[in-house]
Amino acid sequence: MMIDEVPLSTIDLTTTDARPLISLAGPGDYFALLKPRVMSLVVLTAVVGFLAAPGEMNPILGSVSLLAIALGAGGAGALNMWYDADIDRIMSRTANRPVPAGRIARESALAFGVALSALSVMLLGLASNWFAAGFLAFTILFYAVFYTMGLKRRTVQNIVIGGAAGAFPPMVAWSAVTGGLAWESFALFLIIFLWTPPHFWALALFKMKDYGAAGIPMLPNVSGAASTRRHIFVYSVILAPVGVLPFWLGIAGPIYGAMATLLGVQFVVHAYRVLRMADEDIAMRPAKSLFGFSIVYLFALFGLLLLSTIAAAEFGIHVL
Repeated sequence: MMIDEVPLSTIDLTTTDARPLISLAGPGDYFALLKPRVMSLVVLTAVVGFLAAPGEMNPILGSVSLLAIALGAGGAGALNMWYDADIDRIMSRTANRPVPAGRIARESALAFGVALSALSVMLLGLASNWFAAGFLAFTILFYAVFYTMGLKRRTVQNIVIGGAAGAFPPMVAWSAVTGGLAWESFALFLIIFLWTPPHFWALALFKMKDYGAAGIPMLPNVSGAASTRRHIFVYSVILAPVGVLPFWLGIAGPIYGAMATLLGVQFVVHAYRVLRMADEDIAMRPAKSLFGFSIVYLFALFGLLLLSTIAAAEFGIHVL
């Protein structure tokens, strides 16, 4: 009997290890492998790195370089989903991703991630310089190998150290323009690096069961909720003044400085509410509120930096 004579309802399209026997993947599934929400943050922070860096870059080569950084982030995301398919299947937040849901085979996700990563590094090297390309390659390896394969399942400090991977893109962009690095680019890195732990620990507080079932040693599961709340508050207090560093270093204007200060104070207020949250608070509204605000905070900060750098290019001074 030919396969097209068999009713589709009688065909098992997936195996128990979530590898499709008949390809169910559409363009949207491959796009989902890129982790588009993470990629949007990478693109925003990279654009700020490009515009804040001293010097100029050909607009076409700059656009290609930005595309390369975005593809590198997407490739790293695909490699992360390839390796983490087993635990993604267990967690409610990630169970519907293309690989654990059985729409894309793990081997396809691996090939897609490797191809995108290699393409991104080559593109950046050809469009800008090989120092930036090497930095991008290091970033991809740091996230896909050092964090995903090494730290995530082994240490409670997984998010702290692994968060560096998400903080590198503005430095990569800076090096694409200048061929090197500077303290200003490190300040952009530091903002994202310090933001990552309170952001993800807030999530981990109300997703403890998911992380526990997946066997991931997140701070609340290992050290308890009270210790996690204290860590969130300490990181938030450190983050608030660091968020103002671009103003003090001269890559943003007074409006950015004032807004970054206000946003930092709000971040600390949210973190204090988490600190004071009762252990028996099942709803965990303060943690959910901090998690939501932390996203607004980072996008607002880099959105303001973007406007400030554009205004500086237009008027010659940092009016924003």
